[in-house]
Amino acid sequence: MERKVGDFLFAWLLILALLMHPAWLVLGNMEGDALHSLRSNLYDPNNVLQSWDPTLVNPCTWFHVTCNNDNSVIRVDLGNAALSGQLVPQLGLLKNLQYLELYSNNISGPIPSDLGNLTTLVSLDLYLNSFTGLIPDTLGKLSKLRFLRLNNNSLMGPIPMSLTNISALQVLDLSNNRLSGVVPDNGSFSLFTPISFANNLDLCGPVTGHPCPGSPPFSPPPPFVQPPPISSPGNLLVILSLNV
Repeated sequence: MERKVGDFLFAWLLILALLMHPAWLVLGNMEGDALHSLRSNLYDPNNVLQSWDPTLVNPCTWFHVTCNNDNSVIRVDLGNAALSGQLVPQLGLLKNLQYLELYSNNISGPIPSDLGNLTTLVSLDLYLNSFTGLIPDTLGKLSKLRFLRLNNNSLMGPIPMSLTNISALQVLDLSNNRLSGVVPDNGSFSLFTPISFANNLDLCGPVTGHPCPGSPPFSPPPPFVQPPPISSPGNLLVILSLNV
């Protein structure tokens, strides 16, 4: 009888433990697997990713990775790390990621469209790399994005109109690429100046100073009119004295 009670108690405790299995453990493993896939796809001559050990419970102890209180990844800081290779679509699994900093490396290939799943992303810095292909239209889903810097790559094709829907966007730099087509001027893009699009020879539109094919030429600026001179108090006294 006592044995049956003991077996029942053990089974009940086991079920309770399974029910209370911490969600962050599963999340941590998933995020760790995603980041390890990235590591496996990158050449790392300076061993900056040496601490990215897939056997650990979660990646929060890895260098260049920051987690929140729930042990979920919120930052990946790998700028200026001499990395090359390509990004992986698994990065889209980092659901709570806010900052993806991969600037000043030699990462090539396309920007994965899966980055559009990072709906908490605040900053996406991929500038000064060797990315090719199109800017993914899915980036327009990043409604919290404030900083988007893709400059100094080899990106081609049009600027996705979906990016104009990101009302939070404050800083945009698409300069020094091979982009083509019309530069949108609606939505958040109404805030940005020519410097955001400089050195893309096939871009056109008012902000670039180059009319698009088939469009009417830009209206010339109004003629300059010399403003009337402003009389100083001293001159006014002289005029008054002469009149007297």
